[in-house]
Amino acid sequence: MTDIPRRAVTRTAKLATLPLGFAGRTALGFGKRTIGRPAEAVALEVQRRTAEQLFSVLGELKGGAMKVGQLLSIFEAGLPEEVAAPFRASLTRLQEAAPPMPAATTHKVLAEGLGADWRERFAEFDDRPAAAASIGQVHKAVWHDGRTVAVKVQYPGAADALMSDFNQISRLSRVITPLFPGVEVKPVVADLKRRLQKELDYVDEARAQTAFHDAYAGDPDFVVPAVVAQSGNVLVTEWLDGTPLARVIADGSREERDRAGLLLFRFLLSGPSRCEMIHIDPHPGNFRLLDDGRLGVMDFGGAARVPDELQWSIGRLLRIGTLGDPDEIVDALWEEGFLAPDAEVDPEEVAALVTPHAAPFAVGRFRYTREWMREQTSRGLGLAADMRPGALARQFRLPPQYLAVSRALAGGGGVLCQLEAEGDYRAEAERWLPGFADDEGPDLDDQTEATA
Repeated sequence: MTDIPRRAVTRTAKLATLPLGFAGRTALGFGKRTIGRPAEAVALEVQRRTAEQLFSVLGELKGGAMKVGQLLSIFEAGLPEEVAAPFRASLTRLQEAAPPMPAATTHKVLAEGLGADWRERFAEFDDRPAAAASIGQVHKAVWHDGRTVAVKVQYPGAADALMSDFNQISRLSRVITPLFPGVEVKPVVADLKRRLQKELDYVDEARAQTAFHDAYAGDPDFVVPAVVAQSGNVLVTEWLDGTPLARVIADGSREERDRAGLLLFRFLLSGPSRCEMIHIDPHPGNFRLLDDGRLGVMDFGGAARVPDELQWSIGRLLRIGTLGDPDEIVDALWEEGFLAPDAEVDPEEVAALVTPHAAPFAVGRFRYTREWMREQTSRGLGLAADMRPGALARQFRLPPQYLAVSRALAGGGGVLCQLEAEGDYRAEAERWLPGFADDEGPDLDDQTEATA
C-alpha cells in the first residue's frame, strides 16, 4: 500500500460505485415489480443490498470514508432487523480494523515526528499494527522506561484524503439516508468534517486526553491512558488492555453488557462536569472493559468543550420529555430552540413524539433495546400509525450548540441499544447534569419502572 494521496483515483472510483450500485439495484427492483413481486419486498431487498455495498466499500478505505462508516455503524441498532442482520458482523469488523500501511511508511512518519533516532526511544516496537483508526493506525511497543505503550501514527496525506472523501460522501446522502431512519445525514457529515479536521491535530488530541486523564485519575470506574509523548503526526500513550466493547456486544454476558452500558453512559455524562469536555466519538472501538470491571476509554481526538451554561442546557434537554404536560413540553422546546419560531404544532402530537425518547430518564430502570431504537427512529420520521408522516418532525430544529453533544448522546444511545444494556440512567442524569434535577420539575420518583 502506498500513501493516501497516490491512491486518490482508486478511492474516488470505489466511492463512486455507491450511487451506481444503488441505481442498479433500484432498476433491478423495478424489474421485479413487473413480475408481481410486492413493492415492500423489493424495497427491502434494495435497502439490504445497498447497505451491504455501502459498508463493504467504506470498510476498505481509510480517512473520512471509514470514519463515516464507523459513525453509521453506531446507528445499526435503529435499522429494521431484516436489514441489519446480514451485515452486522461486517459493521463490527469496520469498528475495529482497516487495512494497514507498510512498515516503511510507518517508519517514515515516526522519524518525521520523533526524530531519526526514534528507535532509541523504544525498548521494543512491533511493526504489525495492533489496530487501525480512521486517520491513523496503532502499534504496540515498549517505551524506553519499560512501560507498554500505544503508538498512534497518522496516515501520510490523511488531510487530503479526508477532504476528498467528504466531497464524495456529501453527494451520497440520498443513498445513505434511507438506510438510517431518523438520522439527518447531511448535517451529521458536515459536523463530522469539522471534527475530523480537528482530529488531524495530535497536539490538540494529546491536550484533550491529558485533561481527561487528570480528571479521572484514580477513578474506580474508568481508566484513561496517560499521554507519554507527542510530536508531529505521532502520539504515544499508555497501552490499555481489556475486552473490546464490540466483543462484549457480540458475546458478553448480561452482567458485562449492563456494566459496560452504564459505565459508558456515566462517562459521557460526567465528562462535562469533571473537565468541561465530552467524548463525542463513542463507537465501540474506543472502549475496553477491563478485567477489574473498569471501562477503559481511548481516542480523544473528537472531544468537545462543554462550558457550564451548556451543561445546564443538556440536563434541560434530557428532562423535557419527562415533564408530562404537553403544553409544558412545547414551551420548553421553544425556550431551548428545538422548535422553529413560526412552528404551529399540536402539543399532544409533540408529547407523543418526544416523551418516548425520554423513557430512559423518566423511570428508575430502563433497558435499551434495538426494538426500542427502531420505534424511536420511526417516530422521528413521523411513521407511527397515529402521526402524520414527517409533518411534525420537520418542525424541529437542532440548535448549533447542541450538535456535538447530540452526536455523543445519540451515538452512546446506539451503542447501549447494541449492548441491550439495562440500568438506572435517570440517576446518572440527576447526578451529573445540573439542568435535569430542577426543583420545579415533576417528582420523577413517583413514576414507574419500565423496560422497553
